[in-house]
Amino acid sequence: MSPEAVASPLTPALEDYLETIFELVRDKGVARVKDIAKARGVKAGSVSPALRRLAEMGMVRYELREFVTLSAEGERAARRVYGRHGLLTRFLHEVLLVSPETAARDACVIEHEISNETMDRLVRLFEFLRACPEGAVSVLGRFHDCPLVREDAPDCGGACGRRLGVGTAKEEAMCALSDLRPGERGRVARIEASGAVRQRLLDMGLLPDAVVELERVAPAGDPVWIRLQGYQLSLRRAEARTIHVQRGV
Repeated sequence: MSPEAVASPLTPALEDYLETIFELVRDKGVARVKDIAKARGVKAGSVSPALRRLAEMGMVRYELREFVTLSAEGERAARRVYGRHGLLTRFLHEVLLVSPETAARDACVIEHEISNETMDRLVRLFEFLRACPEGAVSVLGRFHDCPLVREDAPDCGGACGRRLGVGTAKEEAMCALSDLRPGERGRVARIEASGAVRQRLLDMGLLPDAVVELERVAPAGDPVWIRLQGYQLSLRRAEARTIHVQRGV
């Protein structure tokens, strides 16, 4: 078990509830007990104890035994697990070629225990694959085409030394998130921040290929407000400069 998981008062089950509430609030504006129960595949009576525990921890506001919203702390925790789930699912499906159903199920297990260090290396892998097209083609392409990986792959005749061709697509227009115009969107390519700042940005959901919109900039230029996963967030301009995006999404 990772040090982060030991230190956290949130159990995997409670993190799952936060993730479900996050998605419902994002899509519907509010989460109702019956909607949570339906999404989790449980009876409504079993939802209430979890919500009471989350309310005691200051993660949710549980109103009139019916409507549930996230506190600022609850949203941060939910965004963290939601982002991890998405990237882990992509890694299992897109890189390891696990079926979508199994990838989503396994990601739900791994997301609760994976350490910050391992998650950061996973993010860097996706950043590498986007920054180095030759690496993506030669490494992942050969892996995906190998008969040892895919049973339906044609026999390569043991030609493991062959070099696959590099794609010829035009390089995508890149810029810092802070250089976007209000209303303009971009797809996250990489984050050049380090240490605690990088970890905070990753936990917010600013992960490879996430679509982010620059909504507005303070009159003095700092902070900037962005929209990510249906939510509005604020960033220091210096932080936004470290986030490189493909513009024009």
